[in-house]
Amino acid sequence: MERTPEAVWKACLEIIRDNVSRQSYKTWFEPIKPLSLVEEAEQIKLTVQLPSRFYYEWLEEHYYSLLRKTITKVLGPRARLFYKIVIEKEDPESGFEGATMSLPARTTEEPPPVPRPVASRQEPLEETTPTALLPPSAAESRKAEPVIAHPFAIPGIRRIQVDSNLDPDYTFDRFIEGDCNRLARSAALAIAKQPGTTSFNPFLVYGGVGLGKTHLIQAIGNYARQYRTAETILYVSSERFTNEFVQAIQHNRISEFSMFYRQIDLLIVDDIQFFGGKEKTQEEFFHIFNALHQAGKQIVLSADRPPREIPGIEERLLSRFQWGLTVDVQPPDLETRIAILRRKAEDEGIELKDEVIEFIAHHIKSNIRELEGALLRLVAHSAFHKCETDINLAREVLRDLIKDTRVTLTVEEIQQIVCEYFRIPPDQVRAKTRKREVVQARQVAMYFCKHFTQHSLKSIGLYFGGRDHSTVIHAIQSVQDQMETDPNFRELIEALQHKISLRSR
Repeated sequence: MERTPEAVWKACLEIIRDNVSRQSYKTWFEPIKPLSLVEEAEQIKLTVQLPSRFYYEWLEEHYYSLLRKTITKVLGPRARLFYKIVIEKEDPESGFEGATMSLPARTTEEPPPVPRPVASRQEPLEETTPTALLPPSAAESRKAEPVIAHPFAIPGIRRIQVDSNLDPDYTFDRFIEGDCNRLARSAALAIAKQPGTTSFNPFLVYGGVGLGKTHLIQAIGNYARQYRTAETILYVSSERFTNEFVQAIQHNRISEFSMFYRQIDLLIVDDIQFFGGKEKTQEEFFHIFNALHQAGKQIVLSADRPPREIPGIEERLLSRFQWGLTVDVQPPDLETRIAILRRKAEDEGIELKDEVIEFIAHHIKSNIRELEGALLRLVAHSAFHKCETDINLAREVLRDLIKDTRVTLTVEEIQQIVCEYFRIPPDQVRAKTRKREVVQARQVAMYFCKHFTQHSLKSIGLYFGGRDHSTVIHAIQSVQDQMETDPNFRELIEALQHKISLRSR
């Protein structure tokens, strides 16, 4: 073997690689750089460079024995390993740029010494290393110290744990399930129960603005935190991830940034479409993604569109996104919108008539955020002006929101509403059948078509299996006559008229 620092350290790495996991090797040993190899009378000194004191503390606590045996095997019993530790740039006043120490200076029974150069600051230099980047055993010794939002938000403050950044209101219990999001919710719950162990890794949810993506992905984190299915959980927006990465570059702390994210058990990244075009950020996220995935950690992502439609995303990152499960969430259907509004009104302690809730749900369909905002605007207006929250007020207060979504009813839609009420297939009212329940539904539908559309009687008849205008006249007259003589039938027509009118406003 060639006796150069590079060759010796390469031989050491070959031994170490066989004795640690792949992830541990990539995280803790690949970044180490050999600097010098000096042979003296009593010692052979191999000096390697570590990115930070944090590296030193971790290696001393977890890999002291392995390193000692490895260096002895490669260089013999006279071998000694020395560290040159890079001191972070956030301590410029200390004037200290490096430190060396002898690994054999302690025995296995003694705690590892910490290189603590004298600093000119009032606070000790040690306090400039974020504790969120320390192993759990090191963090436990600092339980009395405060927890901050993120180690890169306020550089130089120690932490004892990672603040998950989760909104406690975003839970599965508060997430209204419908056909529009059932698959996404079911998969999310399965992931929350067993993060990293399902085939849904990564889990990517995409859909338009305000459809509940953030709620759903944070619900995974809140469930995992409540039931302790994951130890270290972090929710972060793509914008915040990018800003932290830029700060890490500016402060020469990229290695700490990378290792911080590699220690997360459940990483939730929102709005990954904003990674588009940011090549360096994508490269760093690519490596973090690989490290977490290989270690069996769970990755949860969200985007406003399918990954393949996001401009400026590298192909290798797109392929990673497709390793697991990708699901979409659609705009909520009418029943789901009504359920969402009722839940929101209940949460806010608001009592509203069903017709008001149905009116809002019928006219605001784009997203959940706008739906809830409309409800709160209506209630606020009612409270401020001390007036009753009825459908007329709703129409007035929300006119700017519903003016572009007002519905012009078609004959087919009226047929659908009426047939749903009578529980018969819509094609039956267009067929030749003379079954009593079908005839009644057909006549009621014709009656409403005359009331709610501008079609002529002949045109309406054509929509009902090509019947002539006299049949339509007879149907309308029959409905009117029965309403005058049968109170129950009149209530039925009024209920249907209310249902259809909500759609026509």
